[in-house]
Amino acid sequence: MHDFQYQGDELFCEKVSIQHIVEQVGTPCYIYSHQTIHRHFHAFDDAFEDIPHIVAYAMKANSNIGVLRLLAKEGSGADIVSGGELFRALKAGVPSNKIVFAGVGKSPEEIRYALKSDILMFNVESSGELQQIHEVAQAMGLRARVALRINPDIDPKTHPYISTGLKKSKFGIAADQALKEFELANQLSHIEVVGVHCHIGSQLTQVTPFVDAIKKVLSLIKTLQSQGLNIRYMNIGGGLGITYSDETPPHPKDLAAAISPLLKTASCQIIMEPGRSLVGNAGILVTKVLYNKEGANKQFVIVDAAMNDLLRPSLYEAHHDIQPVLKNESTPVHTVDVVGPICESGDFLAKDRKMPQPQSGDLLAVMSAGAYGFTMASNYNSRPKTPEVLVKDDNIMVIRERETYEDLIRGESIPEIFT
Repeated sequence: MHDFQYQGDELFCEKVSIQHIVEQVGTPCYIYSHQTIHRHFHAFDDAFEDIPHIVAYAMKANSNIGVLRLLAKEGSGADIVSGGELFRALKAGVPSNKIVFAGVGKSPEEIRYALKSDILMFNVESSGELQQIHEVAQAMGLRARVALRINPDIDPKTHPYISTGLKKSKFGIAADQALKEFELANQLSHIEVVGVHCHIGSQLTQVTPFVDAIKKVLSLIKTLQSQGLNIRYMNIGGGLGITYSDETPPHPKDLAAAISPLLKTASCQIIMEPGRSLVGNAGILVTKVLYNKEGANKQFVIVDAAMNDLLRPSLYEAHHDIQPVLKNESTPVHTVDVVGPICESGDFLAKDRKMPQPQSGDLLAVMSAGAYGFTMASNYNSRPKTPEVLVKDDNIMVIRERETYEDLIRGESIPEIFT
């Protein structure tokens, strides 16, 4: 559910027309609904209210500090995967004791920064990483709190690129090696083992994979506790999907109904890491039609947004609905490719899409773009990054200015030998 709705023939975000926002910031631009993010966070938080838990928002989905501040004010923590994300989370006011640091490749500098910031814990992915964290903590005279990430070999039934819980994945420690790794971790003087972590993938549309993974993790936790390890946290990851087209993912309350009876036996505080499900349908990318082009076998709608602004269609062949900002029921429907200006054949927002044929100057809204939209954007073809706008009721807040050409070369220099 989201707050982008038509009032008459015009698309609005909450109480503000999209056309009015575009008049202020131009195109392309990202627009987010405060009300949608607020509602989606509490859908998770309230669904698990009977179980001690932390909602640690997976900020790789959308890391704008305005969005992070909104969530932090509601009580959210953060799931981070880099030192840069830690910096953003702290700047936005996320409490350090609600921050968990995941990812397979943490550098010594990032580990040092996280220990200095006194984050809740690291999610450890390998023996090598565990040793690195131990060495850094030892040099700092600290003990690092860690959870070991277990790969349960569960098929999440999602796109291969966002499936993380199978044996062939780079993520986590194989389930049959888990006890050995926990034993090693428990022997390290500057490591405090506090939890078990599991995350099987993203854009999950079924509850069953969650249930299967949690059963495996619970069995491991009981074994570890019987061996004297004080496992205080069980991190169940995130990955609940959203509706992009015709998917019907479970609501957080449906997920809670399926897994809460299991979680209540864990005697642990639960950490969950939703990302896409909080912000995905809370954002759109607005683009302007530049031209229509009649190809030999195809009709192309060329717009001013491109794969550098929204990579998901090019990377995953992901589907995003595309809606006119101003509807005209008399517009004929054609099958078109919606493509951007970038010099790549893979630069498209939609292929073979049946839609009302837009004309030059028309505005189109690329829906469900709040997650993995701006965070995956680049300056490819030296294109300035788009602005980001947050709307609350009738208030328009620019939470990132559009980049300028000068921004593109900031930090670059021409060697003196060429001057």
